[in-house]
Amino acid sequence: MNDNRPLLEVQNLKKYFKTKRGMLHAVDDVTFTIGKGKTLGVVGESGCGKSTTGRAILRLIEPTGGCVLFDGEDISRLSNAKMRAKRREMQIIFQDPFSSLDPRMSVSQIIEEPMRLHGMYKSSHERETQTLKLMDTVGLARRLYNTYPHELDGGRRQRIGIARALSLNPKFIVCDEPVSALDVSIQAQILNLMKDLQAELGLTYMFITHDLSVVHHFSDDIAVMYLGKLIEKAPAAKLFENPMHPYTKALLSAIPSPNLDKQNERILIKGEITSPINPDAVCRFAKRCPYASDQCRQCEPTLIEKEKDHFISCFLHQDG
Repeated sequence: MNDNRPLLEVQNLKKYFKTKRGMLHAVDDVTFTIGKGKTLGVVGESGCGKSTTGRAILRLIEPTGGCVLFDGEDISRLSNAKMRAKRREMQIIFQDPFSSLDPRMSVSQIIEEPMRLHGMYKSSHERETQTLKLMDTVGLARRLYNTYPHELDGGRRQRIGIARALSLNPKFIVCDEPVSALDVSIQAQILNLMKDLQAELGLTYMFITHDLSVVHHFSDDIAVMYLGKLIEKAPAAKLFENPMHPYTKALLSAIPSPNLDKQNERILIKGEITSPINPDAVCRFAKRCPYASDQCRQCEPTLIEKEKDHFISCFLHQDG
């Protein structure tokens, strides 16, 4: 067994949706890897395909094409029964900690449900013991054992969601904007908790967010998506020090600086957004890019490794 092999390998992943006007290319030919125990942050505007990518990897929605290798095994063609068993190793934390929890179930029932459905423990006593252990792990007071989601604040609800995701002892968790619905002070608590759990349990994260200031400190690598395409991927520090794609530069310029005398010069993105329905094989950012050439409007750039571990899909950095 190759210990250096990535835990997750996504190859040419596609997800199209049929609409009255044609095929909507939500995720289009996306390729990346995530190493064991690492975090890949996935960023971009709303509607760029971040969440759809995460759900397609877990097969919560079926991909249109491509393949996903999890620990060396191609899971994109597993039967439903085998995929159900595989999901013990792959979990998700949803964006809204309220709508993702069953309001008719108590805290303990929500956390215990995955263990019961997968037959992990033989007795209810064992499941109860594990539920209390998980509550301790995520910082939920045991006195909340029989309370319901509507009685709790957003931070505690998200801790329930994290405990539920951990209940099956997964290796990989898709974190779909897990702190965007929370107050800033609670965001920090949840992010610190997730970091501690990663170090303790060796978890691998795909962290989906639109908040670049959060992803900078939370991720090992960052992937930038635009209209279903992966346009740049690099180690977090390298991406912030040397962004290459014009879209990435514009995103980074929007991050507020704590130094009022040294604010970033804002790069405004203007122009018409390309339709994701039946798109032409051209650069999808060309209509909004100040550097776009005829080549950008006629051909589609490919994702290349411009520098070590720094991938870019832009004609400005290709052809030498």
